[in-house]
Amino acid sequence: MGKALKVAVIGAGMISKEHLSFLSQSEQAKLVGVCDLSPAAAKYAVQRFEAGAAYTDYQKMLLETQPDVVHVLTPPQTHRKLAIDCLQSGAHVICEKPIAPTYDEFKEMWSIAQQQGKCLIENHNYRFNQTIQAIKQLVDAGTLGQIQEIEVRMALAIRDGSRYDDKNLPSPLHKLPAGVIHDFITHLSYLMLLFLPDWERVAVAWSNHGNDDLFKYDDLDAIVVGGSVHGRIRFSCYTQPDCFTLRVRGDNGFAETDLFQPYLRCVVPRGGKQLSPLINQFLSGYELLQKSFINFYRKIMQKTPYEGLYLLLEKTYTALNAGEEPPITFNDMARTSLLIESLLKEENYL
Repeated sequence: MGKALKVAVIGAGMISKEHLSFLSQSEQAKLVGVCDLSPAAAKYAVQRFEAGAAYTDYQKMLLETQPDVVHVLTPPQTHRKLAIDCLQSGAHVICEKPIAPTYDEFKEMWSIAQQQGKCLIENHNYRFNQTIQAIKQLVDAGTLGQIQEIEVRMALAIRDGSRYDDKNLPSPLHKLPAGVIHDFITHLSYLMLLFLPDWERVAVAWSNHGNDDLFKYDDLDAIVVGGSVHGRIRFSCYTQPDCFTLRVRGDNGFAETDLFQPYLRCVVPRGGKQLSPLINQFLSGYELLQKSFINFYRKIMQKTPYEGLYLLLEKTYTALNAGEEPPITFNDMARTSLLIESLLKEENYL
């Protein structure tokens, strides 16, 4: 076990609590400060997570605490300035997604990180959820055969009175290039790219079915083609219930999960081709019963879809302590950012 790195957090809002929870428990990190524009939010975070001192000026926090690592958890439009200042102060930066609104901004941030000899890491937490890791193992083992299709789908009621639907206090996410959906497509994109080595063609349908001025878009349907592999990215705020599903289909079978209600389903030939449907139906029924107990257990133990964040941060801090490459690499971040830019190019619109 390496030394405990001094850690500061910028942004004490709702998304920060998972980061702060990990940091307050980790032997590899020592919270030395939390900064937020709201003095009350910063003070509460310090009291709740024993996080050193509360600040409203991040420059003052960097000067006084001299952290080894800074978590930047503010709205995406602020990431570039904050991350660059933190890197130039001598700290590694772990940044909430999307790391920057554009690929060019990300490249500038990365260039400065390289100049300073520091790590810049985007939060790709869902890659490290147990069921996603299990599907990756099935793919790597060849259980599903040659991968042919990948679908990542999210249904989330971002309208209908959610925090994104407040016209009196609009979310800053509405100002992103794709509006509020931009905040989610990072997750959808990096999960697809976990199974798609490259892509050549993109076709996208962006829609605003609500027909109001608050949301730029409220629906996304995209096809991404790489070689013989077809991927689909789907976001809807109108279909129910809420879901966050991944399905990977090969020429020998498929695997799927829902990160909002975690389960893992794998359908492959079993017991000979003719018996496969019968055996798969039996096993699916048995797995469904297991999932009911597992989901109940997860609720009792207060496990959330953010479970992967803890593994990501653990691996990241282990790498930082050892002077090794973090689990999220430049290639991971660059490919994700470039795919998002492809989704936003008008020439790819349907």
